[in-house]
Amino acid sequence: MKLKGKQVLVTGAGGFIGSHLTETLLEEGAKVRALVHYNSTGSWGMLEGNRHSNLAVIAGDVCDPYFCQTLVKGSEIVFHLAALIAIPYSYAAPQSYFQTNTLGTINLLQAAREQKVARFIHTSTSEVYGTAQYVPIDEKHPLQGQSPYSASKIAADKAAESYFCSFGLPVTTVRPFNTYGPRQSARAFIPTVICQALSPKSRVVKLGSLKPVRDLTFVKDTAAGYLVAAIHPKLVGETVNLGVGKGYSIGEVARLIIKIIGTDKKIVVDQQRVRPGKSEVWRLVSNNQKMKTLTGWQPQTNLKSGLQQTIRWVKDNLAQYKSEIYNL
Repeated sequence: MKLKGKQVLVTGAGGFIGSHLTETLLEEGAKVRALVHYNSTGSWGMLEGNRHSNLAVIAGDVCDPYFCQTLVKGSEIVFHLAALIAIPYSYAAPQSYFQTNTLGTINLLQAAREQKVARFIHTSTSEVYGTAQYVPIDEKHPLQGQSPYSASKIAADKAAESYFCSFGLPVTTVRPFNTYGPRQSARAFIPTVICQALSPKSRVVKLGSLKPVRDLTFVKDTAAGYLVAAIHPKLVGETVNLGVGKGYSIGEVARLIIKIIGTDKKIVVDQQRVRPGKSEVWRLVSNNQKMKTLTGWQPQTNLKSGLQQTIRWVKDNLAQYKSEIYNL
């Protein structure tokens, strides 16, 4: 109820997590200004078709500092999710990741500082930790830039930290651990497995390495964590993990998905999907005690239930996926 009537900005609102967060905010009674990336077709991404009376969709680009000044004006709370996120594509176009993820974040931080926003929620990623030096990973774990994507996000995290320390901007950094659920694109491994398992065009399920371990958080739980971060006074100036605290290997999750779907397709390793050895992050398992202790937030959805909901959505929207190609 503390968000009811609040004017909030969500960047990256047309994306997977951003669209779920936007809908959750609207359910809470917030007035949402939703930024989608400017495109020639006028697409709203995952918000397409949403005509809520408290929703205003704006197309633009966080890389433009002048645009960001106008975008932030009048917002009480900023949820910053806009980013380039596909790790394989960061090998092909590294500079664009720093332009969007690092400089784009600085543009928004500066605009938020000048507009005196009440809270700036910055989105990090568990990838900034790199391969775990110890597990579960708490917020004190060293940061390791094992891909251009993770390096650009580390830089963005530090920029957010600097605006809190230097200028008193009320920043909270949330660090999701491998969020999954309905609407996620095929650049992530769970929908990749599901669409290949369901598609008549795919004889097998192609993946990269099956050994990496991931902590998987259902998207509704991640969105709930954002809302808590926006209103809880103890989180100003803090960084918090949003994860379940349990890890599963890629192979384990893939086999569970295949079992739930009820197919006998085999899993094969496709070499073009395998990350460079020193860039692969082998184990990401969160320690979420800080967020639990400070706020009481904790995930509510178990893996099987979350996968079942995700499978239903992909099945109903299979035509949106290109199961026969490798999506960067």
